[in-house]
Order: sequence, then structure tokens, then C-alpha cells
Amino acid sequence: MKKIIVIIAGVALMVLSACSSKQSLQEYYVNNSENPNFISLDVPTSILNLQAEELSEIQQTALQSLKKLNLLAFRKTGENEAEYEVEKAKVNAILKNEDFVELMKLNSQYGKGVIKYVGDEDAIDEVIIFGSSDDKGFALIRVLGKDMNPAYIVQLMNAIQKSDYKGEGLGDIGEFLKG
Repeated sequence: MKKIIVIIAGVALMVLSACSSKQSLQEYYVNNSENPNFISLDVPTSILNLQAEELSEIQQTALQSLKKLNLLAFRKTGENEAEYEVEKAKVNAILKNEDFVELMKLNSQYGKGVIKYVGDEDAIDEVIIFGSSDDKGFALIRVLGKDMNPAYIVQLMNAIQKSDYKGEGLGDIGEFLKG
């Protein structure tokens, strides 16, 4: 009788887990915003401090299409290495969802990453940048906007790189992303 109860409980658990929906990226942000291993920050695009008169018309259009940035970073230490692997796997699983379209892969001396988006090719509503380094941890950046154009966003990124913006206002995440 005990074996039957264990089998029924096991089957019920499998059915319940199969029926549960996959975690969304937004839920992941909310669930980890208070976790001490994470650094979380929501910032308006005005923090980029770009002067409109110094931007081309296309760059201005791209900037106006942005609403805000959600930043979430996991700082890896010797004590949280196992949790780092678990959290990195969770993010990778979320980003495998077919709603996320891959724009490009990143591979540099600092680590590996991917840029994905949600929306139509010429009217993107969300860009996701996920980068990880097995030495430092990972960063997950959501760029939220309305009808963002990938070509325009690339030009805006070039303008940001040419500006004198050094990560002011980003606090711990700015230091993490620099380091």
C-alpha cells in the first residue's frame, strides 16, 4: 500500500511540473532582485546622458524608441560557484524560448554572450543582452522600448561608445560591467 501511495504521489508531481508554465524573463528578474548574489537596477535611458545635438537623426530616432534598461548581474565568488551554474542554466533555458530571436552571438576575451530580441524585425519591443564570464559571473540586460529598429540600435551603440559616458549612475553594476 505504501508503494502505491509513493507511486501516485510521484506521478502527481510529474503531472503538476509538466503543466506548470516556463518561467518568463520578467519573473526571473523579480525573483532574483532581492537575492544577495545579484545586483539589480532599473534605469531610464536618460542616464546615458547623450546630447541630442551630437546625435545623427537615426541615432536620435533610436534613442527615442528606448524606454528603460533593466540590469541584473550575478557576481560569482568562490562561495557561490554552484549557484552561479544553476542560475546561468536557468537564464539559458529561458532564452531558448522561441519568442526570443537571436540577433548575434558575442565571444571576447571577457566572456561569451548573446543578443536576442522580442518583436518583429523592424519593430522590436525588447532587446536582451546576456553575457557571462566563468571568472566574474553574468549580466542580463533588458532594453525595453517601442518599435526599436536593430540597425538604428547599432548606430546608437556606436554613439554611446564614442561618448564620454563611463557608467555613471549605475553603481555596483557599472563597476561589475567594467571589471
